[in-house]
Amino acid sequence: MSRFLPLLLLGALSPVMPALLPAGSGDPAPELVLEARSRLHEGVRESVLRWEPHRTAIVVIDMWDDHWCRSASARVAELAPAIDAALHAARQRGIFIVHAPSSVTAFYDDTPQRRLALEAPEAELPIPLPPDRRWGTGWCWPDPEREPHLPIDDTDMGCDCENPCTIHAAWTRQIQAIRMEEGDALTDDGQELYNLLQQRDIRQVLVMGVHLNMCVLGRPTGIRQLLAFGRDVVLVRDLTDTMYNPRSNPRVSHFDGTRLVVEHVERHCCPSVLSTSLTGQPPFRFSAAPPGS
Repeated sequence: MSRFLPLLLLGALSPVMPALLPAGSGDPAPELVLEARSRLHEGVRESVLRWEPHRTAIVVIDMWDDHWCRSASARVAELAPAIDAALHAARQRGIFIVHAPSSVTAFYDDTPQRRLALEAPEAELPIPLPPDRRWGTGWCWPDPEREPHLPIDDTDMGCDCENPCTIHAAWTRQIQAIRMEEGDALTDDGQELYNLLQQRDIRQVLVMGVHLNMCVLGRPTGIRQLLAFGRDVVLVRDLTDTMYNPRSNPRVSHFDGTRLVVEHVERHCCPSVLSTSLTGQPPFRFSAAPPGS
């Protein structure tokens, strides 16, 4: 977290500007203005980040077409149109989109989005990747000196259905409600993602998708790995979800469990923003989430 503080402090006293600013004919793309939230020892810190769109990417993690947990699958289906709207707004700003549906990239072998990732020149990594990264299964475990245990118990894998579901590989592709367009890329591989970022000199990354306590943090395309790559990372906190069962500690609602994990990320990993910074629209809320969650 300490490496974000200078950037956060620079914007801490600045007024928040609209995220979508009109550009005159021939003008360069206006800066991306992000109202960011982080957590320090003294409490919540609100600040403004101003990023260059052409040096910014969005990574969408594991928004699959199905899930072994029925409740998780239903929430992904509800979340997907909001992510698609955010990506549409981001493309208009010149932000690079990377779809990262783990373990199903073979479905996209013949697509231009997959070829874009495969054909990017290989760049020298700043640190070694987790084992088995070539299969999209390398996992970035937390550094205990930086990131303590999560505030929720997800050891039961987090199914919150009344009758727990059986774990199986239900996914075959990314959910179709999230469109892939020309200029987007698709990968679940840390090396390929780094190649794409280096090729475009992208230094800043917004992350969205599921599930925050698992894949969004731990995948080789996720938050921990992006931080290890030396990128400035921000979580889009309304465009994510967790795998959390309220019958497990700390025995709060599913949505309060997600809130606790978002606060964990803000305190130990990176700031968060709302999708409003991209769309200019109210933030996404799950229909079952109580007011204020």
